[in-house]
Amino acid sequence: MKLALYIKDKSLASDPRLAAMKEALEKASCDLFEIETPEDLAGGADALLSIGGDGTFLSAAKRIGDSGIPVLGVNLGRLGFLSENRPEDVPASLLEGRYTLEDRALLKTEISGLDVSGIEGFSPYALNEISVHRSGAAMLGVNVSLNGEQLPTVWADGMLVATSSGSTAYSLSVGGPICSPDSRVLIIAPIAPHNLNVRPLIVPDTTEVGVSWQSRDDKVMVTMDNRTLSAGRDAVLRISMARFSLKRIRLEKSNFINALESKLFWGEDMRNKP
Repeated sequence: MKLALYIKDKSLASDPRLAAMKEALEKASCDLFEIETPEDLAGGADALLSIGGDGTFLSAAKRIGDSGIPVLGVNLGRLGFLSENRPEDVPASLLEGRYTLEDRALLKTEISGLDVSGIEGFSPYALNEISVHRSGAAMLGVNVSLNGEQLPTVWADGMLVATSSGSTAYSLSVGGPICSPDSRVLIIAPIAPHNLNVRPLIVPDTTEVGVSWQSRDDKVMVTMDNRTLSAGRDAVLRISMARFSLKRIRLEKSNFINALESKLFWGEDMRNKP
């Protein structure tokens, strides 16, 4: 088995748990090699092991692109929602085939009014969410359209468009709903709206979402997962589903509901204690 390893935080390279995992895989005749850029995967791999936390997983997803190489998150970080697997559980599960592949939807954005050709390594794809938010003190008037149909302007710090995978990320923090990863939906959620009657909206993932804004500031921030760029007042985002998905390796003991309970303490209530 040919396995690529992506380690964003180089201080983790000396972690004894990682060393033990690599030793077990190499003893089973696995070919391991580390990557930094998408070009490092030109020779292909059976899987990519993302070593760290969820931020590292998002960076690994960018390097995979549309190659179809599946990604396994190995948790040496903090929360570990996407990267939920312990290093000691990985070798046996992989070698014995005790895993399944999930198709995780990706967002694609086109940005008019912004030249991205000069941005090194720019990728238009995001796994969790794409957002716009203010860069200064003034709030934004965010205009959202769904397949060309305009919604009322929302005055807020910003707006995000998330996938079902992203429902437990930034979207959760701004009051969005939790969606199972296989839900074919998009979440459109305002960020700190200055209205009492504005709520997150769920639409089918076949929807093309347009986002523009009004601002007294010259620039706004656009984020795509853990990447940030700056756009002017005249820029427009067109967000839709990518034509390919990310293949995520889910070990047999992995469970979305268990992850909600153990990572996010969902349903935590003293009355449920034995």
